[in-house]
Amino acid sequence: MQYSCATGPAPEAQRWVRRLSLAGKRIWALMILALAMSACGGPTPVASTGSIKVVAGQNFWGSIAAQLGGSKASVQSVVSDPNADPHEYETNTNDARAFADANLVILNGAGYDDWGNKLLAANPSSHRTVLIAAGLLGKKAGDNPHFWYNPDYVARIADQITADYKSIGAADSAYFDQQRAAFTASLEPYTQRIAEIKAKFSGVPVASTESIYVYMATALGLNLISPTAFMNAVSEGNDPPAAAVIEFQDQITGRQARVLVYNVQTATAVTTNVKQLALLAHIPVVGVSETLQPESATFQDWQLSQLIALQSALNAGSGA
Repeated sequence: MQYSCATGPAPEAQRWVRRLSLAGKRIWALMILALAMSACGGPTPVASTGSIKVVAGQNFWGSIAAQLGGSKASVQSVVSDPNADPHEYETNTNDARAFADANLVILNGAGYDDWGNKLLAANPSSHRTVLIAAGLLGKKAGDNPHFWYNPDYVARIADQITADYKSIGAADSAYFDQQRAAFTASLEPYTQRIAEIKAKFSGVPVASTESIYVYMATALGLNLISPTAFMNAVSEGNDPPAAAVIEFQDQITGRQARVLVYNVQTATAVTTNVKQLALLAHIPVVGVSETLQPESATFQDWQLSQLIALQSALNAGSGA
């Protein structure tokens, strides 16, 4: 049986189908639909049975994807251990199998999860849509990859996940729009807390052991004074330059920052030392993480708890 993406079934096939029974015609129509999707390319739509298979590189994107997909999607997150450094993740055969079977793969990009690109290349699939956050945001390797700490970026990525769901499961488009609206509503305590902190503490100097908090500090209007060379080196798993270490230590011992933000998942000897200096200088230390803590938390609950801790520390640091 011949099929053309432009014209549909060949004429002889059309004559043949007119002689079929009604049941036969239904079967024939399903066969033609499957053949069309195979011949014309693009991700294969899935039925409205909650069968959209999603693999997220990290569980913060996985949490968002699960909320946006609701009962129409099953989501598996690759990196989720709250006690491990996400930068050191090593893939396994289960990850490869999940990538091969997925309808949608969500990666962070910008060098944060290059292992995901390798899995995509090693497990080609004609029915898979791939969303790389960095590409959507116009970012590249070497740029700050902690996009989930930027509220505006989170909204853009959520919009794209919804668009991808609607493309893969077009019959459930209205449902996915409802899920997107519900997710926005669930973010209100998070967005309101950001606005509240910004209104009260805009311009206040704070420090961070690495670049994980640059985007959120900007959203909060805080003045992040830590040496960029120090933060970037730690984020990339390198030793900070000696001059940057001295500058940072002087900032802390001189109590130039009201709060120190500390990545609890990438502690090193040099960051631990900075943390100890902050405690000795009576500067409040706020721990943040790169993956959900606890692992069972939603994205917004995780972020809100960290914002509440930061707000309390800022109040303590000001003597309020």
